[in-house]
Amino acid sequence: MSSSSAADANTPPKRDWRAALEVYVQPRVVGMLFLGFSSGLPFLLVFSTLSAWLAQEGVSKTTIGFFSWIGMMYSIKFFWAPVVDRFPLPVLGRLLGRRRAWMLLAQIGLIVGLVAMALTDPTQNLTALAWFGLLVAFSSATQDVAIDAWRIEAVDESIQGAMAATYQAGYRIALLTAGAGAFYIASGTTWPFTYLVMAGLVGVGMITVLLVAEPEASARASLLPEEPWVQAHLQRCAFLPEPLRKAYGWVLGAVVCPLVDFFARYGVPAIIILLFVSLFRVTDITLGVMANPFYLDMHYSLNEIASVTKLFGIAMTLGGAALGGILIVRYGILKPLLASAILAASTNLAFAWLASQGADAQTMQLFNSGLMDMAMRADPAAFLSAPSLNMPWQPGNPGLLSLALTVSADNLSGGMAGSAFIAYLSSLTNTQYTATQYALFSSLMTLPGKYIGGYSGWVVDNFGYMPFFSYTALAGIPAIVLAVGLFYIHRHETPAHKRQESTSS
Repeated sequence: MSSSSAADANTPPKRDWRAALEVYVQPRVVGMLFLGFSSGLPFLLVFSTLSAWLAQEGVSKTTIGFFSWIGMMYSIKFFWAPVVDRFPLPVLGRLLGRRRAWMLLAQIGLIVGLVAMALTDPTQNLTALAWFGLLVAFSSATQDVAIDAWRIEAVDESIQGAMAATYQAGYRIALLTAGAGAFYIASGTTWPFTYLVMAGLVGVGMITVLLVAEPEASARASLLPEEPWVQAHLQRCAFLPEPLRKAYGWVLGAVVCPLVDFFARYGVPAIIILLFVSLFRVTDITLGVMANPFYLDMHYSLNEIASVTKLFGIAMTLGGAALGGILIVRYGILKPLLASAILAASTNLAFAWLASQGADAQTMQLFNSGLMDMAMRADPAAFLSAPSLNMPWQPGNPGLLSLALTVSADNLSGGMAGSAFIAYLSSLTNTQYTATQYALFSSLMTLPGKYIGGYSGWVVDNFGYMPFFSYTALAGIPAIVLAVGLFYIHRHETPAHKRQESTSS
């Protein structure tokens, strides 16, 4: 087949505007909206919303920071993604199919974990709360793997854009629900009641799983790999017992082949690419752990936090995402990606500015105590005549305008970074191994940030908010340097590096 005819074959037919819009009423596209909601709902409940609950219960910031390690479940989901991708559940698998069975099982785990969290008192049994949070995060990450696989297999490639759009819309609605919605409910009731409400909302995803159809590709999928080199290798292993040979072949096809493909296409530069993927979100994930405790320490109410950082913040994020999409169309992926890396780091300094507006209590206490000690030793009489040095510091509220400006800068840059980063990750995947390779990338992109973020509370407790936010900005410098390196790597790409529909012509 000639290159021109191949291009014609791979180019979808043009549609008029009405036909293009009608894609959004297809059952599976509509179903993706509710699956996106189910995917996004648990995330904040084990991250920033949980941080706010713990902060109000008087849990130390150091402990809150360590609690953020629960979110590392999202960062290591690649390890069990091949099982979700290829292994059918014994009973549910026969009733619902491979993808829907795993989604439903994960949602059952979500309900159990959230109800258990609601029934646990953080002041009495913090360890149990951590274990139940871990169950929620594990179930949520498992659900994400299954939903990604269902999304890829459920519709033709020409409709994947609409699937991604409805998924993002549902995910953002869920973030509003688990963020602003949870804050509003908690301000009028209690945090345990709030988590019971969130557990009930998992039912939205469960009903959707029962209504949508299992993809035909999932029903036809084989447990054994079909790659020629794997088949040849297994033939040379004919001396192994049949069950062991099948298990070995499954591991090769599910785990080894996606990695071999990626490194075969990029070679040594693949290491730089993976480093960039793992470091790009360090700056915003590290900041996010302490965001809600910071707002509370600045004397903002739960309603103010919900209105500005959640409702207004989500609107800014969506605006940034739209801007990122426009810039990608105009300039390609790499330039907006570099700009996003720079903005993501620099806008963290806006939080340092906000802390200075209300004056960072811990920093000012350390500063004042140092001045008082030096002044007392140098000249006690002069110290006693300088009441400003001896006056206890009282934290102040900088006002909603300062908060809105800070949130605007952070969320606009975050939305833009999200569009650029997702587009870049998608460009790296081979469509033969989309689910497993994307699970690898999405795991790597949060792992370092989650680990470093675990120490964020310790940094705040010992140094204060202004140094902490400055440190999170500096943490973005490695990603900026690596983004510059990507220009060189992708400028010298060969056709072998490109995403492929299949290895056959």
